[in-house]
Formats: sequence, structure tokens, C-alpha cells
Amino acid sequence: METDESSRVIPFQLQFDKPLASQIKIAEWNPEKDLLAMVTDDSKILLHRFNWQRLWTITPGRCITSLCWRPDGKAIAVGLDDGTLSLHDVENGKLLRSLKSHCAAIICLNWEEESQLITDDFGHTSKYEDRTSRFFPPAPRVPRMPGLVSGDNGFMDDSEDSFQELSNSSHQRFNILCSADKDGNICFSIFGIFPIGKVNIHNLTFPTFCDGSEMSNGVSNALIHKVALSKDLCRLIVTCSGDLVKVGDDLGEIQMVGNNEHGLHCLALNTAIFWNRKNELHQVAQQASNIEDLTEVVRTSLSVMCRQWSDAMNTFQEKFRSLSTLIINHGLDSSPQEEFLSLLGGARTSPPVHQFLVNTLGEVGVKRISKVLSGAGKELQRIVLDHLQPAVEVIGFRIGELRGLSRWRARYHGIGLDESLINNATEKAGMLLVQVERFMRVLSSVVQQYSNFFNWLLKCIKLLMSEPSDQLLPYNSELVIVFLKFLYEQDPVKQLLEVSETEYEVEIDLETMQRVRELVQFGGFADTEYLRRTLVKEFQLMELSFKEAFEMPFTTISRKILCEDILPLFPLPSLPKSSSSMWIPTSVSYYEDPSRASVPPYSCQNQFIDYISFQVPDECFSDIVNCICIVRGFMHDSDCLKKGYSSLEAVLLCVPVDYQCVDLSLYKDSQIVLLLNKATNTSESAGDGCMMILQVSDLPYVSMSRSACIDVWRLPELKDSVAYLNIGDEKSRTIRHSVIAPLAVSASRGVACVFAATKRALVYILEEDEDEVSDVE
Repeated sequence: METDESSRVIPFQLQFDKPLASQIKIAEWNPEKDLLAMVTDDSKILLHRFNWQRLWTITPGRCITSLCWRPDGKAIAVGLDDGTLSLHDVENGKLLRSLKSHCAAIICLNWEEESQLITDDFGHTSKYEDRTSRFFPPAPRVPRMPGLVSGDNGFMDDSEDSFQELSNSSHQRFNILCSADKDGNICFSIFGIFPIGKVNIHNLTFPTFCDGSEMSNGVSNALIHKVALSKDLCRLIVTCSGDLVKVGDDLGEIQMVGNNEHGLHCLALNTAIFWNRKNELHQVAQQASNIEDLTEVVRTSLSVMCRQWSDAMNTFQEKFRSLSTLIINHGLDSSPQEEFLSLLGGARTSPPVHQFLVNTLGEVGVKRISKVLSGAGKELQRIVLDHLQPAVEVIGFRIGELRGLSRWRARYHGIGLDESLINNATEKAGMLLVQVERFMRVLSSVVQQYSNFFNWLLKCIKLLMSEPSDQLLPYNSELVIVFLKFLYEQDPVKQLLEVSETEYEVEIDLETMQRVRELVQFGGFADTEYLRRTLVKEFQLMELSFKEAFEMPFTTISRKILCEDILPLFPLPSLPKSSSSMWIPTSVSYYEDPSRASVPPYSCQNQFIDYISFQVPDECFSDIVNCICIVRGFMHDSDCLKKGYSSLEAVLLCVPVDYQCVDLSLYKDSQIVLLLNKATNTSESAGDGCMMILQVSDLPYVSMSRSACIDVWRLPELKDSVAYLNIGDEKSRTIRHSVIAPLAVSASRGVACVFAATKRALVYILEEDEDEVSDVE
């Protein structure tokens, strides 16, 4: 019992104090449920309930560098050090999707959804309805076969219902996942699965007018610390450390800004395209992401089919290869086909054929190989009917929907939906469907030919062994001849399925090709050579056409994401490139701005005010020590600066001299949670921690000047108006442990998790009843 506080109410009820096997480096609360995701030092992801019951643990096998939740709390995004972004199901941790949109470690993630439902131009709520379910049954899933590892190609086990949930984005609010890597790239993905834009902060500049001349400012050698998308999706705030530079027309660096240009900066990026065109982007992302899912079904189907057919054919070839050896051993200058044709024609049976049929192969061998090939043929037909063909049909419908949208140029040309590219992709999808139907005919014919050949072999074996053969199935002699001439050493099924380095062309007679060319006049495929291509080649061409079509919106949107403002915060000591960057507690959040309450919810105007809080390192300024800075109003309308108006305000909050800031997090209702450690005289002794909440909207903010020339640090302007923090006057609680980062705070659930240096996790309820009594640490 905390005896010194036992006579009064202690804020923040301690719910749990639990030991940890490993120290935690990342922790995030689920936005919708009482679930806490933690990443350990050895890169394991742990998911705990609020009562500390562990739900699951997964180990990606690579270093985890970032983590965030999908806004609805049903999936979690994990950034890895090799640039891979993986999405996992909240229920069991299963891999939903793995994306490789980065080439370097993903150091921060932010997933934001629109705060308002999608509305039309009149402010009426509208919802995009996917029409596919009206005409088609549920989309097929990825087929499986023994030995095929589930989750290959970045997809999860097809037995999980959450796979469908991830793709069914029509029922979600429009949302954007932002991911940033250590090379300065920021990628934007709709629903976390459809890439829609990419920028590099090294290439971003902000034009200014200084001394009568136009100049552009930028940040070089930059390292991103945090990205935060506004709730209206119109702005992105990026905090990064780097060198502030002035850039000329030739985009070459011409001079550094100031004497100590290396420091922490804030960039404001205009992402209003996401809000202005969210209805269009929602529809394109819905169709494109589902097409991508179905394309994976086709790819896996082809792979499984090729493997199964190859295994069956290897069984046939291994057994019949011994016949060639027997012919050579008997000194005959002949081939197996010639020997079989001689046997079929009624000539004397040669010794090698007799030995092969009676001794080597036998009746049992023929039946076994026949069963293997027949089974493989039936399995391929099942995969085509249950997976491949339905997937291709739905792909054709979905790309057809996009084709219709692309013709609405006034609305969709602006986001890069190119009509000619979509038309090409639509044609390629139709060609693939024709190829699937032809493959089924070829497969059926080949399986029938093999079955007839094996029936004839059984008849021959019975005759050679002088056994009755009345009960055997009949065979067609002409089909046996066709088989021996065209199928015995060829495999048309494998040729249609197999990816080979040599370009294989299917032989098509001149009459058929002439008919295909004539069909162009009646709306047929413009590419008349498709019948010469294999099934797998047609699939590759379709994939390529989709990639080209969907890269156009990606490129178009990327060009419309521009830097609107740069705010230098404070200088930092220059570190060697080989060393790790200085970790600075930083938090960015957006709250509703009461002054903009009258703005219509469907208007692309800022209804939110941004709060940026960070610890100011003592090394930055000689006269500013042990301070936390809070900046608000950095995000503004694009024409604010042109009008000479800026709402930028800031305050310096001085922490008591016997405490040090460990971490901080902006909370809800414009509040900030601070995690402090009590300073100690010796490094060996551990001091007490402290957690507190203060209302940042009530602090004495000072308006910050915005010079057209960005050449000075602005924080020294605040040193004469420092607000001194008195822990006793705030809602605070002493923690009987030395605490460490990270601080995990849930604004929606009103809870916090604090981690102690002694490998302990302490869970607090931040919004307890005011009548609560003190609790035991």
C-alpha cells in the first residue's frame, strides 16, 4: 500500500502488474477492443487481452521494425527490416497478406480511415456497392495440394474465413495505410492492400519567396521518425531528422540553411486527393484488390495443376523408359512406338515388348499407372471447375466494371484510370477465359487417349499370357495409333501449363486463324495470335496488362501528393551514418477543431487541429533544458500562408528538475499522457516512475512567427514564456518502478500499459470512477 497516498484517491487504477519474459520495444492497443499487441526485443509479436490473457504469439523470422492496427481493429500491420509489410488476422495471428512495397526497413506505420461516411456531392451518405455478388457465387479460394506450403506467395491458409474478410472492403469505410522506410519513401495503400501512391521526402520541396526571389526548401539526408495522416485524409504530417537545404531550379542543393542545419523538422504534405476522389478511389481499389486476390487463385491453380500432372507423367515415363532400354539390349534398331505399332498390326511380338509387357509392366503396373493418370486428370478438371475457371470469370466481370468506369473520363481520368489500358486488360482477361476452355478440351482428349492406350495394353498382356480378356474394357485401334504418333513422347497438357525458357507456340491451322482474324470486324479480340499461346503464357500477359493498368493510378496519385510546408523544430548533433539515430519521444494526433464545427462534414476543409508533441533534447539549446514542446495548428489550408495567416502556436513545458521524460503520447480530448522517471544520483540505483495526464488545450500557447525565409529555429522564441509543470497540480500517479519506453495508450478504451526496466508490464485504467479508492501497486 502506498502509505503516503492512502488517505486520498490515487488517479489511474492499477489493474495488473505482470512479469515479462523479454523486454518490449513496440506496443499498440487495438482501437476497438481491449487487446494489446507487443513486439519483444527478439521480434516476437504477442497479443494480450486487457486481463493479460495471451491470445497468440507469432514469430515472423525477421526483425520487426514497426506495427499498427487497422482502424476497425480486425487486422494488424507489421513492418519488417527487409521492407516487407505483413497483415495478420486479429483472431489467430494468421498471415493475411504480405506486400513488398519497400526495399528498406519500414520504420513507422499509420493507418487512418475517413472520419465521415462516403457522401455524394449533395452531402447525402453513399455507399459503394459491389455488384459481383449479384451475378456470381462467392469467389473461389486458393487450391491446396499435399506438399504445397500454405501461405506461399504472401497469402494465408485458404481455410481461414478472414481471408475473405480482408478482401471484402466494400463494407469498410475508406481507409489509407501509410508506411515509411529508412530511405525516406512513404507508401500509401487503400485498405492496406492496394498501393495507390508513393513519395520520397528527399524529393519533396516547399517553394518560398525570400529577398524578392523564389526559392525551394527541402530536407536532405533525412530519416523519417513518424507519419500521421489526418482524420479527413487531407494532410499528412511527417517528422524527420535531416539537413534543411535550399534547392534551385535544377533540383541541385545550392546551400545549407543556417549555421547548424541538421535537426528535427516537420513536413506537411497535401493528400487532399484521397478525400476529393475517395468515392472513385474506393471503387477502383475494391475491384483492383479483388482482381489481385483472384489472380493469385489463378497463379496457384496453374502451379498446383502443373505439379500434379508432372508427377503423374513422371510415373508413366519412368515405367515406360525401361522399354527403350530393353530394345537397345536386344540389339534392335527400333523405337517403342514402332514396336507397339507392330504389335497393334498383328505382327510377331518382339522379345523386348513381350518381356516389358509380361514381366516389367504387367497387368498390375498398367492398372496402377492408368489410375494415377486418370486421377490426375480428374483432379485437374476439379481445380479448373472449382478454382481456375470461376476466378477467371469473376476477373473478367470485375475488369469489365473498371472498363465502364474508365469511360467516365470526367471523374476517373483524374485518378489515372486509363481507358486504353483497361481495355487491353479486359481483352487479356477474355483471352485467358478462352484458353481455359481450350485447356479443358485438350485435357479431356489427352486423358481419353491414355485411357484407351492402357485398355489396349491390358488386352495385349492378357493375350500374351493366354488368359481370358472378355471382361476388359474395349479400345479403339485408331486412337491407339494417334496416341503412339502424337502423345507417347509429347505432353500437350504440360506444354500449356509449364513456364519454360523457350517460347512454345501452339500449332493452329490456317482456316482457324483466318476465322479469328475475321472476327475482329465483329468485335473480336484485336490480338489474333492468342490461340498460338499457351495457357500459362496468356496468364502472364494478363498479369502484365493489369500491372500496367493499375500503375497509372499509382503514378497519377503520387504526383499529386505535394509538400505544403516545412517547420524546423530544433537542431540535432550530426551523427555518423553508421550510427543509429537519436530516439526522440514524439507524438502526433488530430482533434476536432471547435472553431471549424460549422464546416460541412463532406467539405474538404480542415475540421481538425493537429497537435505535435516532442521532447526537446538538452543538447539542442543551452537555455532550453528538460522541456517538452507542444505545437498545434501546423496543418493549414493551402492558401493560408499566401494570405499571410498562420494558426501555428506552441508552448514549452518545463519538466521538474528531478524528473526526466521517458515517453509521451497524445491522448483524447486534447490531452497528453507523460511518462517520467525520477532522476537518480547514480546510474546503478533505479528511481521511481510517474505517469500523468494534462490538458494541453489549456496551456499558455504563444503564436509562432512564420517567416517566408526558413532560416532559423523557432523554439527559442518560446523560452521567455515557459510553462512550468508541477506534478502535484496535475492528475498523476507515482509508479514504484523505473519505467522505459514505449508508453502504450488507448484513446478509445481509456487504458495505458507502462513497462518497467525490471521486465514488468503495468496496466492502468486512465478513466476510473472518481469515487475509486487507492489500490495496491
